[in-house]
Amino acid sequence: MVYQTKLSNGVTVVMEPIPTARSVSMGVWVHTGTRDETPEVNGISHFLEHMFFKGTGTYTARQLAEVFDGIGGQVNAFTTKEYTCFHARVLDEHADLALSTLADMMFDSQFDPVELEREKRVVIEEIKMYEDNPEELVHDLIVEHVYPDHPLGANILGTEETLSGVDRIRLLDYVEHRYTPREWVISLAGKIDPDATMATLERLFGGFRRQPKDAPERAPVFFARERYEARPIEQVHVCLATPGFRYDDPRTYTMALLNNILGASSSSRLFQEIREERGLAYNVFSYHNSFRDCGLLTLYFGSSPAQAQTVLDVLLETVGQLVSGGVTEEELRKAKNQVKGSLILSMESTSNWMSRIGKNQLLLGRQIEWDETISLIEGVAVPDVLRVAGELFRGPLSMVAIGPETHALRLPKEGWL
Repeated sequence: MVYQTKLSNGVTVVMEPIPTARSVSMGVWVHTGTRDETPEVNGISHFLEHMFFKGTGTYTARQLAEVFDGIGGQVNAFTTKEYTCFHARVLDEHADLALSTLADMMFDSQFDPVELEREKRVVIEEIKMYEDNPEELVHDLIVEHVYPDHPLGANILGTEETLSGVDRIRLLDYVEHRYTPREWVISLAGKIDPDATMATLERLFGGFRRQPKDAPERAPVFFARERYEARPIEQVHVCLATPGFRYDDPRTYTMALLNNILGASSSSRLFQEIREERGLAYNVFSYHNSFRDCGLLTLYFGSSPAQAQTVLDVLLETVGQLVSGGVTEEELRKAKNQVKGSLILSMESTSNWMSRIGKNQLLLGRQIEWDETISLIEGVAVPDVLRVAGELFRGPLSMVAIGPETHALRLPKEGWL
């Protein structure tokens, strides 16, 4: 059973007690990310995430790491396009210490100018490392490519130029106006006592008050375009994308099943046709990203330049066969079992429990019980999958490719089908 409540300052708390666990996983979720940044400070959300680990009035950066290492725990953070999460997992006997340390990081980080400049160099190296990996880079470029005039398309890491403009004043201002109580969700799962945990959370997190600086928000517009970036590499890495569905779209579960059938598993049509049957590529898959007001379905493959056009043609042919030839009842049943199995097996970890309830609350504003989830998956029928496939693959198509200078790819003028 998920307990949901609020601290006195309005911070939402969700907890899932698991009496048989010996660990506690905790997360501080803040509903701010890349899309909330201005172009001048692109990357500030991610950089701020780093700076929360760089020393407080109580601990140095090294001592913060030693706190969690000293209790056999784990602590980390990540930034996405729309939210940032600070999370830890510890033995239940150390939960209070972990929470108090997280609170110290969130409220007493010093953002020391010396640490700030040092960490800029670290993030710049992270950017360079990422840009040196075209297999990963192409997935960021496709989002940038389809949303070129919207912050959702900006890189989470920012650029060397935008990071140079970030200073302590800007970090403090961003915290003051984006890290407000209404944007926070604290989630915990594992061996916890809800009443005692609430008392601890109120003491540690219930006292801060900040006023948000609301700004008008606009939904991104999808651009159907092609881009080829030449690099001295051995393979061609390709992403194709089409508009998908937002977080709360009722077609989300149909999309999950369609994606599983198309390219999200080793028995999917793309994997079997392109890798197993024809041996044309090692990596080929599809995935769907949901945002608060839009979504993106992306198909990826990497292959040798000599075979890239053939892989692209086969990929589009496979999509066309799915839309025109339909999906079998057997395929749909297998997809349902895979999706349900993946969800349920992942819940054997307290970290995944914590993440599930935290994201549900942050993104949807409510909890989705397991019975409801399973019912929604089981309620999808073959005509539903075909209807969604028709909507997606008769829509606009965009492509980004990274490969050798001498190579290029051609999309058919008619798009997907």
